[in-house]
Amino acid sequence: MYPNLIIISMQHIAILDFGSQYTHLIARRIRDLGVLSKIYPTDIAAADLPSDAIGIILSGGPQSVYDANGPTIDEGLLNLGKPILGLCYGHQLLAQLLGGEVKGGATREYGRAAFNVYSQSPLLQNIPPNSTVWMSHGDTVTKLGAGFRTIGSTDDCFNAAVANENKKIYGLQFHPEVRHTRHGAAILSNFVFKICQAEANWKIGDLLADLILKIQNQAQDKKVFLLVSGGVDSNVCFALLEKALGKKRVYGLHIDTGFMRQDESQLVVSSLAQAGYSNLHNYDARAEFFERLKDVSEPEEKRKIIGQAFLDIKDKVAADLDLAGEEWLLGQGTIYPDTIESGGTKHADKIKTHHNRVDAITKLIAEGRVIEPLVDFYKDEVRALGRLLGLANELIDRHPFPGPGLAIRVLCNDGQSSKPHPNPLLSKGEGIHSFVLPIRSVGVQGDNRTYAHPLVIWGESDWTKLDTLSSHITNTNHNINRVLLCLNPQPDDITGELQTAFLTPERVELLRHIDALVNKEIIAAKLSGAIWQFPVVLIPFGAGEKESIVLRPIISEEAMTAHFARLPKNLLQSIVDKILATNKISYVFYDITNKPPGTIEWE
Repeated sequence: MYPNLIIISMQHIAILDFGSQYTHLIARRIRDLGVLSKIYPTDIAAADLPSDAIGIILSGGPQSVYDANGPTIDEGLLNLGKPILGLCYGHQLLAQLLGGEVKGGATREYGRAAFNVYSQSPLLQNIPPNSTVWMSHGDTVTKLGAGFRTIGSTDDCFNAAVANENKKIYGLQFHPEVRHTRHGAAILSNFVFKICQAEANWKIGDLLADLILKIQNQAQDKKVFLLVSGGVDSNVCFALLEKALGKKRVYGLHIDTGFMRQDESQLVVSSLAQAGYSNLHNYDARAEFFERLKDVSEPEEKRKIIGQAFLDIKDKVAADLDLAGEEWLLGQGTIYPDTIESGGTKHADKIKTHHNRVDAITKLIAEGRVIEPLVDFYKDEVRALGRLLGLANELIDRHPFPGPGLAIRVLCNDGQSSKPHPNPLLSKGEGIHSFVLPIRSVGVQGDNRTYAHPLVIWGESDWTKLDTLSSHITNTNHNINRVLLCLNPQPDDITGELQTAFLTPERVELLRHIDALVNKEIIAAKLSGAIWQFPVVLIPFGAGEKESIVLRPIISEEAMTAHFARLPKNLLQSIVDKILATNKISYVFYDITNKPPGTIEWE
């Protein structure tokens, strides 16, 4: 694991991983403070925790403390005298182990919540009396054990922050590690420096040297066959592998799947060639990918087929070029969000299978035949490493783009979709109309996977009110995990029907065209740098033979949390006009769902 690369002994914060989507993000935030962090399994014995661990953080997780198989800790850790901070599930577990009570909350909290400091504490020192925190939970601590007191609350969670100063044990129901908790970094800093008395003696340059050594140790005398998409992750991975192993031992393969953006494959090959990556092969697999995905509609099946196709084509090209054999490792630019969403840690829930985590690849990983230098990194860290390696900005500042490309942004339907639940009652605002779309998309709530219907609304245009309304709807309606704003001229009602539709060259080309015109508008408005990612999704719903488009611009840093971007209304109108001018689209929807509860991609 990335936090555990360091060979030498060094003071650090120990993080116990209960399967949270944010566990590595906690580790990252600690490192941002200049302090080393290391991740350990939850069943580590107190006697096995290194003495240079000066504090312990218990992460969140997808389970309930009352689940029969709910993970716990060696209670000896509570008696080591080391400061402990529990987050979300970790907070609830500490309460249960130390005489408190945990119950299912009457109201779930996903997204922003107003936080009030209830009582002074070293953990909340210099934190304003009122601020915003990020929640993602269903269960709630309803009673505290002896020696604990409440130090912070939200409207729906009284024990949002608790403390036992005598034992230096603290709990937070919210997530200070995400940027949406406004003063989260300050709270973590208080724990690390004021309570744990850590020293800031860690820097990313140390990490790069250690990472190169890890690559050399894993590869030994083998060569690497790297799958190169041309995205940030694979570009940095290419450079990192070459720095560690030399150019002659790293071979890049770019596969044109037919699901790339407009002119993307040509751009990838030419930009990498200009950057000096001469050992790169381009393979046209468009016909093969479309054939394999013919008549496939289920998202998980699509992802698995795509992942297997990448692997099969790599083997074919390697054989054709006489590169096959035991002396080669498969290289991938996998980053941490890929692994955690694929259920890659012991207690994590599977949100979706990423193409680089299909069964055949996990088998190769178990055999030690895959090298993934970036597997414990986040996107912004990957960019930082790219700059340390001297990569040009055009190779590291591109918007993230999924490996399966447009294939997972063209939603399919086999005609057997389930009927949506009735419209929820909307108590927030007058004049709001709604319609439940008869399709489903993946989401994440409380570290658990959801697969639910989106709700379309219209009749409100204020971004702040829409943000509040979106959170209210998803928090109070279990069958809704996304909220969409209809951008068409305000209709009396949404009319249309769900269509039987599969992944065809014609549908992909339609989306590619619309994606290109949307991207052109964003570049012209000089907003490309402000937006972290801008998925455009084609859904088989509309009147006649027409379909609908979902715009999903988001702002994020590391993809674990995200907030929908608030684009200027005149820009949106221009985009809508151009999309409708194709005469192939019934509706243009704007995804106003934060993450959580909605993932960035729809599948």
